[in-house]
Order: sequence, then C-alpha cells, then structure tokens
Amino acid sequence: MESLSTRSRLRSTPLEALSDRYHEHQRERSLDFVYGGEERAVLFSNFVGGPGKRILDLGCRAGALTRSYLAGNEVVGIDVDRRALREAARRGVLTCWADVEQQLPFDDGEFDVVVAGELLEHVRDPAALLEEVRRVLRPGGRFVGSVPNGFRVKNRLRFLLGKEPEDNPTHLHLFSPNALMRLLADFADAELHFISSRFNRLQPRLMANIIVFAAAVPSD
Repeated sequence: MESLSTRSRLRSTPLEALSDRYHEHQRERSLDFVYGGEERAVLFSNFVGGPGKRILDLGCRAGALTRSYLAGNEVVGIDVDRRALREAARRGVLTCWADVEQQLPFDDGEFDVVVAGELLEHVRDPAALLEEVRRVLRPGGRFVGSVPNGFRVKNRLRFLLGKEPEDNPTHLHLFSPNALMRLLADFADAELHFISSRFNRLQPRLMANIIVFAAAVPSD
C-alpha cells in the first residue's frame, strides 16, 4: 500500500519525540483497542457513509476504528505514532506520519469526510485544527469525531475529591457538550450523541463517557 509519509516533515526531532511519547503512553493497550468499542464504530460508520468516499482520518493510530468505514472508501490516516501507522498501512490505510497541529499536507477541498476520533482533547489549539479541517473538506463534506465527555459525573467527583478531572497526561482540554457545540459553530447541522455508559438512560449528558459528533461544511 502506498505511503503518503513523504508529504510530511519526516524524521524531525519534535515529531520523533512526539511519536515516542504517544507510543509509550499507549503501549499497554492492544493495537485493536477502541475506546467506546462497537458503539462508537457503528456511529462513525453510519456518519462517514460510502462507498466511494475519500476520507482523512486524523489520529488514526493502528486503524482499529478505521476498519469500520474502510471498505469501499479510500482512507488516508495521519498519526504521530509511526509504529502504530505501520499496522494501519497493513490494514489498507494510506498513511501519513505527521503532526496534525501543523498545516495539513493536503489541498483545499480534497476530502469528502474528515474523521477525528478521540483527538481534539490532545491538541493545543482545537479551533486552529478545525480551520484546517474545513479547508481540506469539499463544500458539503462531513466532519465526524468524538471526545471524552468532560461534563460527566465521574470527572466532577474526581474534582470534588481534590483530584485532576482527567488522569491522562496527553489530554490538554475537557469538552462539555456546550463547549463542543461552540467549537463546531462554523459547521452546519452539528449533532451530538452520548454513548459508552450503562447509565445513559438516566441523563446522557451527565453519564456518557463519550460524545460523538457529526457536522458538515456549508455548501453555500
């Protein structure tokens, strides 16, 4: 499978360090681990659609979630973890070793769908990344992703106990549903779905561990 890594800045010291950091953080998890499991995979597959779509998967890692929308589509996957990308390439993903916080190495309007699963909480400037997402999407193209629910009861209880709301050192942001909708303000038809909790029937916004979102670039 062709690699697109030559279109990124390869072997720079910051990118190597970032690759090592994320690989070290994730190494205790299987490459097939998907936070939110089948529930998130089904939603992503439905939102992405296909066949015949050209998809950019930001933070694809080893392609464990990518597999749910790979068939019949062309998927380009970006990640900083070079070792995870090797597995993604074996699964049929066109891989690009790059830092998504730099300008995305693609032309304007190049993709039908951009996916960002569990990524926005890791980047320093999510709004700047979304500007790039809008740039590389065609008019009417779709942005699909997910974030941990920063509004959930679990985080609030940790805070009350004097702990950090999140114990993941790579998380730089917490997103409440309202904060996520504000971030998506320049997109059209934004929708949120609350998943990954057996207590969702009580109060999804408080109980859900994950918020899945979908939105579109305005066609006008």
